[in-house]
Amino acid sequence: MKYKFLVSIFAFILTVSLFGQNYPTPVEGDYVISDFEFESGEELENLNLHYTTLGKPTKGEDGKVNNAILIKHGTTGSGKGFLSSKFAGNLFGSGQTLDATKYFIILTDDIGHGKSSKPSDGLLMDFPKYNYDDMVLANYKLLTEHLNVDHLRLVMGTSMGGMQSWVWGYTYPDFMDAIMPLASLPVEIAGRNRMQRALIVNLIKMDPEWKNGNYKEQPKLGLSGAVGQLMFMVSSPLQWQKNAPTREESEKMLDNLVDRYVSIMDANDMMYAFESSRFYNPAPHLSKIKAPLIAVNSADDQVNPPELGLMEKEITKVKKGKFILLPITDETSGHGTHSDPTIWGKYLEELMSISE
Repeated sequence: MKYKFLVSIFAFILTVSLFGQNYPTPVEGDYVISDFEFESGEELENLNLHYTTLGKPTKGEDGKVNNAILIKHGTTGSGKGFLSSKFAGNLFGSGQTLDATKYFIILTDDIGHGKSSKPSDGLLMDFPKYNYDDMVLANYKLLTEHLNVDHLRLVMGTSMGGMQSWVWGYTYPDFMDAIMPLASLPVEIAGRNRMQRALIVNLIKMDPEWKNGNYKEQPKLGLSGAVGQLMFMVSSPLQWQKNAPTREESEKMLDNLVDRYVSIMDANDMMYAFESSRFYNPAPHLSKIKAPLIAVNSADDQVNPPELGLMEKEITKVKKGKFILLPITDETSGHGTHSDPTIWGKYLEELMSISE
């Protein structure tokens, strides 16, 4: 009787899982680029790029791929992070905006992230000092040399991926039909943003257990401090107040968040990831962007606070650019609003419509 009950439970879970995924089964792959040269002048003999795809490519009358969509993740994230019920479940299903039976969706792990080559693979602090331009170039090679994608219907991204969307726009202006940066600004990383990123790196380095990157176990003190900076970068004051309205609940939530982040982070990888933004500055190049672009930020984003007024100035340089600032609501979640298409999905629909 107990065995039959367990089998029934397993069958139920499997059924829910299968039917809950309303899009084609994701396919993972890897592409190794030989002798990849970084902007720093350093080289990596074999740069591995990991990726996940959904759907299949199609071609238009001109012979070029006409349905490929590149979606870029944020700092310390990975492409598979988009396969959540909140993101994929509201975008990739049949009849949805980025229907994966219609589009060829490409989710890559950037250099230093996920299953792609990163410092923790063995080179530690001898790993090349990569930046956003290196990431974009590597992904361009992945698309054109390995996946045989010679055109993108859309490039979009969240946070770091949003910043890279701007870089894609002016580096390869004829390569895409539309661009959607989420939770980003097209300006140099400066002010509080740069200070917090520098603190993340410095807090790790100050821990004696970091040992110049040659640690056997994670430098927990420095990593915990770095994680604290990351937490407040992506926090939502409103949501945190709602989730932890008392002192006891706040302290418990803090401990749980720090423990969770520390358990999944590598100190060297984290340092490299946050330092990769050091030369980012699309502002002088925005007039080169040709494709229609809709940038979306939320008013409670602690990384890109609206009171700076930076986007309003820079978006005027983009010929077909538009900026949407989402107001703070019970549904927004600070910087993390970028991963909830139920909030900004209508602007993606608009972008896909005007760029047909």
